[in-house]
Amino acid sequence: MSKVKNVLFLMADQLRADYLSCYGHPRLHTPNIDALATRGTLFERAYVQSPVCGPSRMSYYTGRYVTSHGATWNNIPLSAGEWTLGDYVRPLGPRVALVGKTHMRVDRDGMARVGLNGESEQGRYVAECGFEPYARDDGLHPDFIYDPDASYERYLRAHGYDGKNLWQDWANSGIDQDGNLLSGWYMRNARAPARIADEHSETAWTTDEAIGFIEAQGDRPWVLHVSYIKPHWPYIVSSPYHDRYGAEDCVPVVRAEQEKTAGHPVYQAFMHHAESEVFSRDEVRETVIPTYMGLIKQLDDHIGRLIACLEAQGRLDDTMIVLTSDHGDYLGDHWLGEKELFHEPSARVPLIVVDPSREADGMRGQRSHALVEAIDLIPTFVDALGGEVPYQRLEGRSLLPLLHGQTAAGEWRQYAVSELDYSFRQARRELGLGASDARAYMIATKDWKCVFYTHFRPQLFDLKNDAGELVDLGDIPAYQDRIREMREMLIEWLQTRKTRVTTTDADIDRLSAFAGKRLIGLW
Repeated sequence: MSKVKNVLFLMADQLRADYLSCYGHPRLHTPNIDALATRGTLFERAYVQSPVCGPSRMSYYTGRYVTSHGATWNNIPLSAGEWTLGDYVRPLGPRVALVGKTHMRVDRDGMARVGLNGESEQGRYVAECGFEPYARDDGLHPDFIYDPDASYERYLRAHGYDGKNLWQDWANSGIDQDGNLLSGWYMRNARAPARIADEHSETAWTTDEAIGFIEAQGDRPWVLHVSYIKPHWPYIVSSPYHDRYGAEDCVPVVRAEQEKTAGHPVYQAFMHHAESEVFSRDEVRETVIPTYMGLIKQLDDHIGRLIACLEAQGRLDDTMIVLTSDHGDYLGDHWLGEKELFHEPSARVPLIVVDPSREADGMRGQRSHALVEAIDLIPTFVDALGGEVPYQRLEGRSLLPLLHGQTAAGEWRQYAVSELDYSFRQARRELGLGASDARAYMIATKDWKCVFYTHFRPQLFDLKNDAGELVDLGDIPAYQDRIREMREMLIEWLQTRKTRVTTTDADIDRLSAFAGKRLIGLW
């Protein structure tokens, strides 16, 4: 029998793996997250299914690749017909709730087509990505999409903050000595302390709500997704974290001149985006990165509070804890800002899993080099909670064999896949591509990474000898056999998508037993 009764699913937004001390950052110490790695298994090679908030999260929440669920970029609705985390684990008994962000857009047309009312219980689950929205708040409230009824906005108003857009003007802005607002939307203001008291910050509020949920459950089993909005921009943080780090704490930038002068056409088009041009300047990196580090330090401190709550409630022994991110952040590496492309700072994420069961004791404090993917989490949760994993629909794999030391990294999947639809970006227009032509696919193996673009040559990186991915081998004749080999992997992957989702393999086996007994075709 599984010892896992509850699941605490922690996700940070735009958190790079190598900005945690357990992943090797030399100046940013994250002891609470490191403690999770000591108690569980740290995965060195975890990849998201798309390095963009929306599609990445929809893969986390469906257990399916972007090609399969179809929500290929931010604000593309997830089909009402897709199953999500709650559909898989709620029948097993737990209450499935959300604190924080999902970035899910409702498929209103799909719900209307089948007469599903968003006010009904099932309709609400479909509209909220399968979660009970205990305290949903997606952050990012610029004036043009400002919602005065957002959970965090109501919280700030109740604590005496005033103004039209409290998220923007208090939690994500500073103020100068003359009382002028220093908007966090402008990166030059990153070193200013946010106006808000730290105990009212987004990260503190999210943690408070999560603690409130856990304390209220008693012995009832639960799955709680705590989805932090930070360290995603705006890059600004409250005191005392705003000046915790300085330019001297910034690790050296990873980039090469030949990337800029002779880079791949798609790559160069992304370099022309405003955030990339800005992050290519050292003064910007030295202003923003210390604040990014402060946001992560703040996050680590509050995760410490959350784990302390679990301990106080006696839940550490029956709760699986997962910490991950929806994608990374370039921070000027490879002359880029933001995320989206497939270099390690963008597509690789932290993944730490603490399994409280005795079977996992041998892997505590261990590092796995297996190629794992975001879509592996739902099968892991179902498996850990004692359910049968419906692999006719789920495209990930349960991590329990790795967590229990039953499967070695070399016996696991041989390549990881990530996808990108950049049709919404200026790069697509600069390259003269149609709205359906801006697609890219990453295949990453133990030692190699190949990126295939529609209408452009591939990129190839030798991860063993070029860990920084500074030398693109994609147009060198001597490496074409390697590219063909990895193209075969991509074709294999495309041919094995789970499209027959309404019938199990067992159903097929049972029905095919009657194939030889049909009367059709007899003389």
